[in-house]
Formats: sequence, C-alpha cells, structure tokens
Amino acid sequence: MAEISLKNLCKSFGSQVVLDNVTMTVPDGSFVVLLGPTGAGKTTTLRLISGLDKPDSGQILIDGVDVASMSPAQRDVAMVFQQYSLYPHLSVRDNLAFPLKSPVLRTPADEIIRKVDEVAAVLQISHKLDNKATELSGGEMQRVSIGRALVRDPQIYLMDEPLSSLDAKLRSDLRIELKRIQASLGATLLYVTHDQIEAMTMATHVGVLDQGRLVQFGTPRQVYEDPVSIYVASRLGSPKINILPADLFPDAPAGAVNIGLRPEHIHIGAGVQATVVRVEHLGDQTRLHLDIAGNPLITLTEAHTTLTKGDSIAITPENPLYFNASGDRLK
Repeated sequence: MAEISLKNLCKSFGSQVVLDNVTMTVPDGSFVVLLGPTGAGKTTTLRLISGLDKPDSGQILIDGVDVASMSPAQRDVAMVFQQYSLYPHLSVRDNLAFPLKSPVLRTPADEIIRKVDEVAAVLQISHKLDNKATELSGGEMQRVSIGRALVRDPQIYLMDEPLSSLDAKLRSDLRIELKRIQASLGATLLYVTHDQIEAMTMATHVGVLDQGRLVQFGTPRQVYEDPVSIYVASRLGSPKINILPADLFPDAPAGAVNIGLRPEHIHIGAGVQATVVRVEHLGDQTRLHLDIAGNPLITLTEAHTTLTKGDSIAITPENPLYFNASGDRLK
C-alpha cells in the first residue's frame, strides 16, 4: 500500500474555488474519512488524487512519487463511486473480472479466476457470481462495485460516499464489512462521506473540509473532543453539539460568545433552570429536548426516566467548549 501526500493543492472551476491550499498526509495503511457538506471539496480531492482531474497548483505524491504526469491507470488507484457503475449486461463474475482484463494490468486468466473467487467470498456474494447485475439488490450491487476495486489490489482505494444510497441496515452491515476488509488488507483508504457515524466508526483519521479548506485533521476522538471551531464541532456527534450563548451559564472565559455542550456533557440535578419540551425514548438511551431561556438543548438521561413534558430541571455544563464571535475555539 502507500502514503498519500497533498501539498498546497488548489483547484478552481471558473470563478469557484473548490480546493484552497490543501496540505494533508494520508498515512500508509490508514482509513481516512473526509467530512464536510456538499461543495466542501471532498469529491474533487478524490478526483485529483485519482487523476480524473488536474490541480491548478500544488503536488500530489503517492509513496513519495509526484504523480502529476501520470495517467489514472499509471497511478494504481481504485475508485468506488456513489452510484454502482456496473455493466448491466454482464454477470457479477464478469463485472468483477473486468478491471483485471485491462491491457495495463495484463492479468493471467487463472489469476483473474482466483482473485474474483477470493473477493466474492470476502464480500459474501459467491452465490451471485453467475447472476446478471440487474438481478441484484441494491446492497449486492454496491458489494460488487466495491469488489471491482478490491480485485485490482491497488496501492490506494478512493471511495466517494459508496454507502449513501443504501438503507440503514445495509449501511450498518457494510460499514462493519468495509472496515474489516481494510484492516485485513492493511489498505490505504480515503473515504468521502456526509455521515458522521461512518467517520466515527470506520476512520483512523478524519479530515474536515470547509469551502475547500482543510480546517482540521486528526483521529476521530481528537476532532470530536478538541474541535478548532463551531464548524468542526458540528461535523461529529449524534445528537449534534448544542451551541448556546455563553452567558447562559456562569464562569465563561473572557471573549466567549458561545458555549458548546455535547449531549453527554450536561449534568442534571443542579445549576441553571431548563424546561422539558419533549422526551425521546430510544431504547438504550433517552434524549431530553429542553428549553433554556428560549434556547433549544438536547441532553441524555437514563432510559427509564420519569420526566415528562413541562417538567422543570436544573442543568450544569461538564467539559464545555467555548467559542469567540468568529466561531473559533478558545483554548
């Protein structure tokens, strides 16, 4: 596998700046997730690394080699798109084998058979190998799409929201499967998503993009617990972090305009008064939707709480995060 190094990468489409001086290292064997809303530059980053687009300036190095002059095929990178991109008239076996029949790879016939059977077994689709792609379910088609990347055994895997079109159960199953495959292969994988659960459960590192700028890069726990801004803090966590006026609570530091409270970082039993607006029972936990001086807030409480709508409780921040008027974190 390989390390990816991006140095001062810039890309614009007309007057729109899509990537603005992005510098980032994807360590060899890591599972890196890029987070950010639509238009943040996530997909463009993958397309530049794969060679589908060219940067305006900056460098892309794969294992220390500048790949600017290399074609996509020469970069030895496999990309999985959001849509399945399968050949409907071909069987699953032929769809999986197709990348290996490229004249660039020159894979022997017996090796193609071995790799297809191996990947099909890993993805649990061996019993579907003779089916046409059109005869598969959505989850099976996405497994084949991922399998087309796996059979090549490339230096790097690039995946652009590959699970977003699947239902919740399939997404959960494939998250586990994909992480297991990546770990067993020791693969370098760069993965784009809007889904913070995918980032928290799958990633070894998370990069947060904001309007083409890389604003934070670290482990999921680092980004979750030590965000550099309100924007970053809001990218991870379910329910989302509560952002409230800092003066609602005592002891705010100088320059603090907002306080950020994760739902699990709110103590119930003393402090500032809040009113219960809604009680949301989720089985393993209960979410309390509160109103504090006209501001909505969500916190967690015990599964069998007796609190009901209209009750008054007192809350105290634990491990609060403070932000200035620009939304930057105060240390």
